[in-house]
Amino acid sequence: MSDDADLSSIIIARQPIFDRHYNTYAYELLFRNNQTSQSADLDYYSGDIATTRVINYSFLELGIERVIGNHLAFVNLTRNFILSDDPIPFGGERVVLEVLENIEVDEELINAVKKLALSGYHIALDDFIFHESLRPLIELASIIKVDILSLSESELRHHVERLRAFPVKLLAEKVETKAEFELCMELGFDYFQGYFFCRPEIIKDNPIPDNKIKLLELLGKLQDPDIEFKTIEAIIRQDPGLSLKLLRLLNSAAIGFPRQINSLREGLVILGLKAIKTWTTLIVMSEMSSGPAELIHMTLVRAKMAEKIAAQFGCSPDSGFLLGLFSTIDTILSKPMDEIIKSIPLSNESSLALISRGGIKGQLLNCVTDYCEGHWNKVADSTGPSLEVMSNAYIEACHWATITLDTI
Repeated sequence: MSDDADLSSIIIARQPIFDRHYNTYAYELLFRNNQTSQSADLDYYSGDIATTRVINYSFLELGIERVIGNHLAFVNLTRNFILSDDPIPFGGERVVLEVLENIEVDEELINAVKKLALSGYHIALDDFIFHESLRPLIELASIIKVDILSLSESELRHHVERLRAFPVKLLAEKVETKAEFELCMELGFDYFQGYFFCRPEIIKDNPIPDNKIKLLELLGKLQDPDIEFKTIEAIIRQDPGLSLKLLRLLNSAAIGFPRQINSLREGLVILGLKAIKTWTTLIVMSEMSSGPAELIHMTLVRAKMAEKIAAQFGCSPDSGFLLGLFSTIDTILSKPMDEIIKSIPLSNESSLALISRGGIKGQLLNCVTDYCEGHWNKVADSTGPSLEVMSNAYIEACHWATITLDTI
């Protein structure tokens, strides 16, 4: 990256890494300098992009906590960066340094990695395939990442058996389905990376639990375009926990209203029926989710991003927000999207977008999900906002989602 590169052209996102209890252990940071023609797909998103300027921007100027909160960050390093004497603007307690699989391994590199390890940094080996010549690197590493899609099941089992001889943690990456996650759990992997957690696992003939049915019915009532002021007030008052959470949210930094709201009726008068319906829907969605906390966090990020860019697709911010909220309801309930949407009185355009990603609202939803999953070439090739606009929306959405979840 040249010295006069525009820092606003740096595109950033993250991919969650889970432990064996479905807790978010860390986030891998995805970088791209949009002034280059570098591919940003998850299969090849780093290359020479993780330079001093990118890292300094992310950790010093941006404030990386807005993206990763209090979690660890996995950061890809190039050979040139590892061999350089450039200072690293963060301590080893916040990051795991990844050595990419395509880096030439020689004595010079091993000595440089050793220096980083002795300085207190945790080292991860990315897309690792075992070879005896790599033993010196393995002995310096804390974590070894295995691309499960590059190996057959028998090769994967053999690989895990070989690596278990070393005192390292094993991370399965590119885990895209629940079946792959369960296989990696069986093999004893310590960490898991991929989008398996937000892919719907449809369980046929499996009834929705009673408590979730009630919440789904409540969602349906909230989306009724003809619902009246007094009706929604009565619905919320029936659930003291919902009322308390709503009042707490209305007075939080997530909404940022300048004065205290002391009652539900006051909130309805000040913010209006539409806003109260939206915030109540958000709370109900969070209560409905029994999966990893990251799922509802990602849902809120999608919702806020869709709200912020909706106007560029000719949609209202409110409809964009609701699209993002409902985009994971099939995963939350383990039911087909079309089956769920039948019970929620959404507009035809919103239903089409959620079920088949059709129409202009479907394009909006695709734009948001493609960005969040690092498929930035698709975003760049679309007719939607620029990558820079999407990146700014993403950073703000991550920060907002963290504040909101902490509140409710």
